Amino acid sequence: MVDHAYLENFKYKHRNPYHEKLTEFSEFVMRDEEAEVHKGKWNSDVFKRDARLVVEVGTGYGHFMREYCENNPDVNFVGMDYRFKRSYELCKKLERLKIDNYRYLRAKGERISFLFEDGEVDTLLYFFPDPWPKKRHNKKRLFQAPFLQSAYQVLKPGGRMFIKTDHDAYYEWMCEVLKDQDQFTISMQTADLWNEQQDHFLASFQTKFEKIFLKQGINIKGFELISKKGSH
Repeated sequence: MVDHAYLENFKYKHRNPYHEKLTEFSEFVMRDEEAEVHKGKWNSDVFKRDARLVVEVGTGYGHFMREYCENNPDVNFVGMDYRFKRSYELCKKLERLKIDNYRYLRAKGERISFLFEDGEVDTLLYFFPDPWPKKRHNKKRLFQAPFLQSAYQVLKPGGRMFIKTDHDAYYEWMCEVLKDQDQFTISMQTADLWNEQQDHFLASFQTKFEKIFLKQGINIKGFELISKKGSH
């Protein structure tokens, strides 16, 4: 059964007070369908400059987003998450940044092909997603064939997707999903990032929760995927 969030006529439905509170940050926040009108025009109409477009799906508390945007002022960065209160708390911190190379979306990761045009995105980031560990909830995991197809669609030829997870079962799930696809080359895969790939981009930073996982002795798993678009 196809998740309705992948359908063109999908509409967000909610009654959360933080939905309206997010309008406090309207200079850099877009909610629900608001961002979909910018499909294909993020650099020209939103950021008003030509730069690499980096998209993080599932920003969480935004530790990576804030640090990366400050350290890379030359990129156009779009962070997105679906949680209400967490989004609001993050936006209060984003507002304090002295740069404006970012936008934040309160939106679903399933909607990336409605948010971005084919080949519009340079880099996709997907760090420490909700693993939905109970077997009956596994179907809620974002990393499945439809999402992978959407990621392939929005990435430019040779575009890259970087993934981190602390969760063993979700990592194994991702391995299975990647076995059955022909859209991406797996240029890096590790079940122990910090011992096996210390020189990789994914080992150039640690999120707040990643530090906690490492202190608990949990290995960080990761992938770097490169779009095969244009090479078929």
